[in-house]
Amino acid sequence: MPPCFRGVTARRAMRFGIVGFLILAMAFVTDARADQRVALVIGNSAYQNVPKLPNPVNDARSVAALLRDAGFDVVESRLDLDANSLKRAMRDFTDMVRDADVAVVYYAGHGIEVDGNNYLIPVDAVLERDVDVDDETVSVDRVMKAIDPAKRLRLVILDACRDNPFTRSMKRTMSNRSIGRGLAKVEVSTSDTLIAFAAKAGSTALDGDGKHSPYTTALVKHLATPDLDLRIALGRVRDDVMKATSRKQEPFFYGSLGGSVISLFRSPEVNAAAQSAGRADDPADMRRDYELYERLGTKEGWETFLQLYPSGRFADLARMQLTKLKAAEKIASAAEQKPAAPQTNGGEKSADPAGAPFQVATAPADVTIPKPAVGPAPGEITRLLQGELRRVGCLTGSTDGSWNADSRHALESFNKFSGMQLDPKAASVDALDAVKLKQSRVCPLACERGYRANGESCVKTACQSGYVLDDDGDCVRARERTAKHRSIAAEPEKPRAQARPRQRAAATGGGGAHLSCGPGGCQGRAAGCSAHAVYLEVFSTDPSTADNVPCSTRRGPIAAI
Repeated sequence: MPPCFRGVTARRAMRFGIVGFLILAMAFVTDARADQRVALVIGNSAYQNVPKLPNPVNDARSVAALLRDAGFDVVESRLDLDANSLKRAMRDFTDMVRDADVAVVYYAGHGIEVDGNNYLIPVDAVLERDVDVDDETVSVDRVMKAIDPAKRLRLVILDACRDNPFTRSMKRTMSNRSIGRGLAKVEVSTSDTLIAFAAKAGSTALDGDGKHSPYTTALVKHLATPDLDLRIALGRVRDDVMKATSRKQEPFFYGSLGGSVISLFRSPEVNAAAQSAGRADDPADMRRDYELYERLGTKEGWETFLQLYPSGRFADLARMQLTKLKAAEKIASAAEQKPAAPQTNGGEKSADPAGAPFQVATAPADVTIPKPAVGPAPGEITRLLQGELRRVGCLTGSTDGSWNADSRHALESFNKFSGMQLDPKAASVDALDAVKLKQSRVCPLACERGYRANGESCVKTACQSGYVLDDDGDCVRARERTAKHRSIAAEPEKPRAQARPRQRAAATGGGGAHLSCGPGGCQGRAAGCSAHAVYLEVFSTDPSTADNVPCSTRRGPIAAI
């Protein structure tokens, strides 16, 4: 291999090796985001103090195999549990459910209802008195608490409504305590939760003459149907059981689910589509994956991203990135196909003279080298960027493809409220990509005077009775606004006081009286009084009364200059 190609080949191998590793890593992350499904299956047959039940163990084994075939991540199967083992199993399963999306509990065996509460009976229970149920059994409420952390589906299936021999021998400590036949009706308060009974409340279920009870036989048949909604599957179970028991046993379930299809068995196609739809519905996942593939920066990576997210704003950005990479790849491929140096007649390569012109590689005929500017034209970039700035509330002008002062101000506002530092002088692909990443309004809504922001629109400000809108756009009391305007209009401009020289004059008719004058007028003072420059209104021009007024009480003016 020529030395000039060895480096290229090595670089390609390294690049594709890294790409392959990252794609596998991202595929692992994608699989990790799939639903985590866990199940606990219990079958109690070998009762020690009452006759044994032939079918619960067989029923539990078949249901456990069904859930494993359905792809459940964890299926815990426990058989013939005593009281301590049953409580320990519920405790351990509680830890498993904490990170699960789907949690299922199946129980086959004896159950009992006391005072409206349902209990699961372990194989070593004695139940001599009605008060012993709290010590020797596990309540269905405890089962509900165990599966409560599951995020998408909580399912409890109880094939425990058989004719219970404990009720015949149990002593009642209080006459008003009720012990029911079968199990009691339950009120499910948590959404996305179902509790399925083999027989409706107050009735008993048959154990059956075959390998399985009629209820479990129908369960194994219909729950294994791919892509069948759980509610429809349980409805078909009811129909089969009623037909098999000549309508003596009617299964029932309590609770509610949402509007989406929930099935325990999903075909590979539906499973992949559901995972893809779940990712596409989550903008945070899409943005995180876009940033991951952007750091990867390869054609294969963007193609994988578009398979996961075929539509949406980030899908458009991914296609633009893919177009750039494909164009650059064609240019690089054309450059590598440089013609070999010409040979002389003797077969030796001719030496390249020092002054020989540089040979430029030409592309093959079937390769079209695109223009250096890949992507939309500059005017199109401007128009797209203006549209995105309008979408995030930063541009109020037109999107005419002209990068004018309004557009520059809009991008500056975007920088201010988003914390970015994009160049507002010209529209660019980087600015377009940055604005597209914002999912909601960035710039606050600005309204004209007399209007206020209401969601995404401006509405006229309305004042309540007795209030009016002032010049600042605020509601004030009507009389305050009138008084304010009246005082501004009526207040004359105060003339500047002119300085007047102090003058001293003898009072007419009183040898000891003098006048002290200031800018506001003159005031008489008696002999021995100190002069006070007081600004006075002129009420009198007769200074003859100055001698008769004491110094401390003299207030009125005597003469004006």
